[in-house]
Amino acid sequence: MIKRKLMTKNGLLKLKKDLAKLEEQRPEAVVRLETARQMGDLRENSEYHAAREDLALLDTQIDELKEILVNIKIVGKGSNGVSRVGLESLVTVKNNGREITYQLVGEHESNPLKGKISYTSPLGKALMGQRVGDRVVAKTPRGKINYQIITIK
Repeated sequence: MIKRKLMTKNGLLKLKKDLAKLEEQRPEAVVRLETARQMGDLRENSEYHAAREDLALLDTQIDELKEILVNIKIVGKGSNGVSRVGLESLVTVKNNGREITYQLVGEHESNPLKGKISYTSPLGKALMGQRVGDRVVAKTPRGKINYQIITIK
């Protein structure tokens, strides 16, 4: 049984936009392949091989996005408001005297450099369902890291 992955509404919109963009590029890639195919001996035609690889990559990306869209569950901020950490929560945590704010998002939306972490990441898992003031331990490849939740928005 396939387990559905959680995603925010904004993540869904971005995923659909990415898929539409890739699907718009596909006809041009097919024409490029067909044009290259007509250039002669396919064994020595580098343009043909490049076009074929590009089309295969494009088709793989399209298939992956479609698979993601089939297996997601859209989740918004929970009915508990901001009392507990959930998807879309902005959470400020403290570690070694340093405060940092993260937004919990779906796996395909994460971008740690922009402060967006997946709810399935070690820290995301530790934060989900917790309250302000709670202390959590994230089990990372570098070991256990302790955090205290300062605010939830």
